[in-house]
Amino acid sequence: MRKFQTLMAAAVAATLLAGCGAGTATPAASEAPSSTSPSGETLVVYTNSNGEGRGDWLTAEATKAGFKIEIVGAGGADATNKLIAEKNNPIADVAFGLNNMYFAQIKAAGALEPFDPAWAGDVDTAVGDTGDGKSYWPLVKQAILLGYNADKFSGDTAPKDWTDLWTKDEFKSRYERVTGLGTATAQLVFAGILSRYKDDSGDLGISDEGWKQVEQYFKNGSPAVAKTDLFARIASGEVDMGQMPSSIIADREKTFKVNAETVVPSVGVPLAVEQIALVKGTDKKAEAVKFIDWFGSADVQAAFAKQFNSMPVNKVAAEQANPDVVEFFATVKQQDIDWEFVQENMGAWVEKIELEYMQ
Repeated sequence: MRKFQTLMAAAVAATLLAGCGAGTATPAASEAPSSTSPSGETLVVYTNSNGEGRGDWLTAEATKAGFKIEIVGAGGADATNKLIAEKNNPIADVAFGLNNMYFAQIKAAGALEPFDPAWAGDVDTAVGDTGDGKSYWPLVKQAILLGYNADKFSGDTAPKDWTDLWTKDEFKSRYERVTGLGTATAQLVFAGILSRYKDDSGDLGISDEGWKQVEQYFKNGSPAVAKTDLFARIASGEVDMGQMPSSIIADREKTFKVNAETVVPSVGVPLAVEQIALVKGTDKKAEAVKFIDWFGSADVQAAFAKQFNSMPVNKVAAEQANPDVVEFFATVKQQDIDWEFVQENMGAWVEKIELEYMQ
């Protein structure tokens, strides 16, 4: 277990303002390079990363830089399916926030346009598109965590792993379990669990024991409540723990007055790297590339990181990220997951889970 500290008060306050669309950034965050001045065409941007005020902040900062964007938010899986379904008649011009697993599917479907952003040399390409004709590029890192109410459990009494939730009586019915698998966070949680039980002779590559873990997860958890935040349920005492991406914790702790700590199992935690891509077939390619060059630049990513306690992949921007966030990602253990195996099977896993276990 480790504490993901409530990050610096100033950063949290800025995050809360961003949730109301009132965030401000340094002038550099809003300035588009003169050589790539926007044309003013409206860009449609698909993303699963518009929550917590991110969409409002990005729209406001893009406007200051001369861009006009229309953000369409959806869960990671839903955005992926939408981009693939629209590949012959694309609506979006840019997509961002989806992780490698999703963008690999979209690329395989032929819905992405290969390109090199102006900031390509400032990022580690190993965490982006590693294939030929790079079509998606990394922006920020996100840890997918099991968090719990630290006022209810101490380090000694808290769970040590996801599997403790349904195998130990003190945690049964005290954790929130998902009621849908349309989000990246939920799918990554199951990727982290199921990949431990890889079995070539098992159903969909997973052993019977692995599927038993999934069954018990749903049987013993408290179903998520529509439009009710996990932290609100923790604050009310309805549940004590559940899944949470690393970047939301500081904001939620402040908003709901909850003291959260997180669990790092011995196998580590899944790390997602959110990417950005140019949609193939857009008739606003030049403007879309200008927007990507602006959004992924060191100045904008640094401002975004400060606003939302994120961890930029951009090396220059990372130097300006919140020190607590930098330290967390430098020390947290990453789970070793065969992402090719996960990508090949996730669609079938989701179907099986929804049909057989998600009641």
